[in-house]
Amino acid sequence: MNMNRLINMGLRMLMRKGTEMAANRGKRPEDMTPEERAQSKNAQQTARKAQRGLNAARRFMR
Repeated sequence: MNMNRLINMGLRMLMRKGTEMAANRGKRPEDMTPEERAQSKNAQQTARKAQRGLNAARRFMR
């Protein structure tokens, strides 16, 4: 693997972790109310769909 691919892989991992933290708003699931948990789960699903869309777009742009 070349260095560029390693850096991109690391950045993608950090971005994925950042979207999870943003969806949870910095709270642990144990500290959330049931409404907040549902909202967090919905936000995580939306983030996953966006990630898949970006991956598909990346494949088409090659």
